Amino acid sequence: MTNRIDSKFGFLGFLFGTVMILAATDPTALSAQTSGLNSETAPARDRAASFARGDFYVLGAATLDLRATSRFQDRNCSSETPAALYGCGTGADGDDLSASGEFARAPGFEVGAGYVATTRIRVEATVQYRPTFSFNGRANFVQTSGRQDVSADVSSLSALASIYADLPGRGPFSPFLGCGVGLSRNSIGETRMEFPRTTTIVPGASRTGFAFKLTGGVTARIRGKVNVDVGWRYLDAGDVETGRGKGRIVWRDGSREPLELDLAETRANLSSHGLRVSLRYGL
Repeated sequence: MTNRIDSKFGFLGFLFGTVMILAATDPTALSAQTSGLNSETAPARDRAASFARGDFYVLGAATLDLRATSRFQDRNCSSETPAALYGCGTGADGDDLSASGEFARAPGFEVGAGYVATTRIRVEATVQYRPTFSFNGRANFVQTSGRQDVSADVSSLSALASIYADLPGRGPFSPFLGCGVGLSRNSIGETRMEFPRTTTIVPGASRTGFAFKLTGGVTARIRGKVNVDVGWRYLDAGDVETGRGKGRIVWRDGSREPLELDLAETRANLSSHGLRVSLRYGL
């Protein structure tokens, strides 16, 4: 876990450093020096055609995060009161006791505002919501043969501050790179674990934690201060965590009364690759 966190922050630091190096270069100034353009007419023409330094803008975006594999494990596999759901040890598939599976494709929407800091650098503050999408997987208990299906519904609300480097392009198109950090609140409903004769129900919960994204793509200038960004992104929204509290085992044939369980938390990382299309409108 520590190595995974260190590598994420290391790559974020590298990308942020690259963006800041690009920020130190003003392409308008360089162009004026090398071609002898008039210092008043060239910037005025740029301002009329597109965003200029000091401009503010608002944005709306549609996102689609692709399927992402993950694994629910105990927060503390040795917990006794409340009891760990999976416990410590090796499962039937050779991995730690857990439930492995996929978060489904997750459409979402995003709104925000931005500021053009330099001719190459802009910053944004955005809020993104991904309504209900599912987790479907399979547990690996050794003592249970046959069906061990696991399912739950999840939603995620993220707020990020991002920095972008707009690179030199051709015509109305230009590439960009960006990264962002912030917070994500992930919510999960009841988890249902289906075994041959019984269903174990695990309580849901919400958790707020650190989130970050890495992104790159292409900007298309539509007209004036109206731009469309089409990009790929990697979003790590932190962990999804089931609740601490009362769960229960239900016998589907009604042969026994439900058995209540006092359960500890389990968690899985929610990270995915996806597409983002946004419309920026200058103020």
